[in-house]
Amino acid sequence: MEAFQHQPQGITLEQYERFPEDYRVEVFDGAVYHMSSPSQAHQTILTELLVSLRSYIKEKGGNCFVFPSPFDVKLNDDPLTIVQPDLMVICDKNKLDGKRCNGAPDFIIEIVSPSNPSDDYIRKLYYYKNYGVREYWIVDPQRKSVTVNYFEKDLLNVPYTFDSVIKVNIFEDLYIDFSEIANILNI
Repeated sequence: MEAFQHQPQGITLEQYERFPEDYRVEVFDGAVYHMSSPSQAHQTILTELLVSLRSYIKEKGGNCFVFPSPFDVKLNDDPLTIVQPDLMVICDKNKLDGKRCNGAPDFIIEIVSPSNPSDDYIRKLYYYKNYGVREYWIVDPQRKSVTVNYFEKDLLNVPYTFDSVIKVNIFEDLYIDFSEIANILNI
């Protein structure tokens, strides 16, 4: 009698890699979820945060990498879980293979889409916490809020507004002034 062999449910990495390059999807436990195009406010926030993070790392001579979406993060092989966070910081270059990050980034920022806020507040919070992300921010332009989750210190769902200066906890002395971002957005 043959030994039982686990059959993966849903999509495999090989199937995922056959999608066209411009096909925006994420995979959670083998199930494919389509992503909508980002708004102007989303892209403005993303750009400002990207510049702040990259400038800080460069100024400090740090070894971390900053990537905006679309850039794949493979959290699990079986069942396949691949996400494309809006913004991520990866400090372990061994996780990078030229195509994607294999394993959890150190820091992730998601900018909430009005069409599906539960994705960032519930689903991604669950996956990021359980797969080893150190810090996860949820930036919500509609609510003008930032929710900080610093998993290493069990600081969960710490609320801030867009007039706050917020510490990036994985770094010793990096603070993001969201009032500057709000001024750019005119909100």
